[in-house]
Amino acid sequence: MAETGTAGDGVLRSVDLARAAGLSTQQVRNYADMGVLPPAERTPAGYRRFGPRHREALLVHRALARGHGVVAARRIMHAVHTGDVPAALALVDAGHAGLHAEREALEQTGAALAALTEQSGEGEGERERRPVRGSLRIGEVAAVLGVRGSALRVWEAAGLIRPPREPVTGHRRYGAAEVRDARVIRMLRLSGYPLPQIRPVLDELRASGGTEALRAALARRRAELTRRTAALLEGGGLLHAYLAAYGGL
Repeated sequence: MAETGTAGDGVLRSVDLARAAGLSTQQVRNYADMGVLPPAERTPAGYRRFGPRHREALLVHRALARGHGVVAARRIMHAVHTGDVPAALALVDAGHAGLHAEREALEQTGAALAALTEQSGEGEGERERRPVRGSLRIGEVAAVLGVRGSALRVWEAAGLIRPPREPVTGHRRYGAAEVRDARVIRMLRLSGYPLPQIRPVLDELRASGGTEALRAALARRRAELTRRTAALLEGGGLLHAYLAAYGGL
């Protein structure tokens, strides 16, 4: 049901909120139904009557979404408007904790990169000719890396690692280069990289032992984490002001 009339005396229409937050009027109505906005009074004809608080709630949600994501931002605002401020703040805490974990994983990857730069890579021909004696089986590699054997099989199916097999048994055997590749994959996965973006990193390591692709990937990830951290701070500040203004704190 569309809102009619003109804005005045602090009354805002869905179109006014949509313009303020860069949304469509349907999105505004959806957010009202989801609890992203506080309850709105209705006219005798059933039309919603929005006000400045609804506009502020939309702007807070938009800021939160830039750092926490749309789903988490919606949950935070819904908790606020149902009177469960502790739950809303717990969701904010979870967002900060998750970002911190991502940053720690990134630093671990950076540390591994420093170690990789001290190692010389092997060419494809060298790896293919290397005997499997002394290499590791899939279960042993999984234990070393702290992953499931199924993860190694997924990486192999994606073409990221290619462990040679024993001629008679067909068992996979992981040598130094394969273990190195698996370690790099694990670290990048912990940092949030999808499998297709990992391929160029491994291609460079295999071709020349270089780490430029990995450095570039880490730099992009650091920039993204910095952006999200700033967005979390902005969203948290606006949420605090909103709660203080409307009795949530």
